[in-house]
This record gives sequence, structure tokens and C-alpha cells, in this order.
Amino acid sequence: MTDKTLKTGDFVEAHEPFALFKTWMDDAEKSEVNDPNAMALATVDPTGLPDVRMVLLKAVNTDGFVFYTNYESNKGREILATMKAALCFHWKSLRRQVRVRGLVEKVSDEEADTYYQSRARGSRIGAWASKQSRPLESRFALEKAVAEYTAKYAIGNIPRPPYWSGFRIKPLSIEFWHDRQFRLHDRVVFSRPSPDVKSWEKHRLYP
Repeated sequence: MTDKTLKTGDFVEAHEPFALFKTWMDDAEKSEVNDPNAMALATVDPTGLPDVRMVLLKAVNTDGFVFYTNYESNKGREILATMKAALCFHWKSLRRQVRVRGLVEKVSDEEADTYYQSRARGSRIGAWASKQSRPLESRFALEKAVAEYTAKYAIGNIPRPPYWSGFRIKPLSIEFWHDRQFRLHDRVVFSRPSPDVKSWEKHRLYP
């Protein structure tokens, strides 16, 4: 399968989803003005009510799609309760969309530490200062917390908070969508019964 094939309408002939996703992400990095790695993350709360928000993809390979968060946030708690999630990438400039559904695992401490230390110092302080998703009495309270942790970690290394880490979504299905005239879009979905299965079944879908 050539790069040209993956980049054109012939993407439906691709045999493996991760190579196709990489090609599309490479294209998005060239064409999207802001955050080509932005993705909608869907979870469910204890009542089964869906939740969705935008997060940033930080790594992807054949093991899955990785992002980082506060495990005590709404999304963190909802994922830890089910260990299932879904993603949606939409690149308007390319008229493309990718949907991912799968099981979730925690990233290793080593992975989380490496990524955390790569963040800007202010972002590392923010991870300590923000009680993500919980009620905030005022902006001043947040700024006060930032000032306190800035003073606490004025010099030296800023350790990763124990509640801050990453999740890896291990896909059971990955669907690629490309806009076509008269809403006769191209859609193809790759699926497998378990993340341990390395081979994929592929089907074209009606638009």
C-alpha cells in the first residue's frame, strides 16, 4: 500500500488502520491551524449518561491512543469505573473524521513521568494546583493555589502528582470517514474482537 493510495479516496483499500491514521494525522499537522491532535473523548457516568469533551492526543502506535489527565477529574473517574472510552477526530480542513472505540488501560509510571517532565513548568504546577472538575469558589482561589505550589517547587524538579497520569485507549474499532459530493461519503471501519488480536476485519459502510 503506497502513501499515495492512503492519501486519496483509495484509502478504503488500506489493510491496516494505524498506518492509515498516521498518514491522516501527518496531513492534519500540515493543514489544521490549531491542535491537529485534538480529539473528542466520550465516556459514561455511573447512570449511563454520556459525557464528552476535547482532549489532546499525546502518543499513538499499534498499542493504542494515549492522553493524560487528572485521574480524579470527571473523565478520569468515569474511565476508571468502566475502562472503556471512545474518541473522535475531525479535521475540517481535510473533510475527514476518525472514530475510535475501545478498552482502556493506564499507562506505566515511566511513561507518565517522562511525559510529565516534558511539559512546561507552569503546566506541571497547574497539575498540582487544579482540583480538576470540582467546584471552584473563585478565580483567586485557583491563583492562590498556583502561587503556593510555585513557591513550594521554586527550584529543582517538580514531581508528578500521584493522581495525574495517562490512559491508553486500545481500539476494538477504528472508522475512517471522508467527505464526498452529495453526501455520498466514503466510510471504512476496521474491527477486531479484542486488543490482543493483531489482525483486523475491514468493511465499507454506507454513508
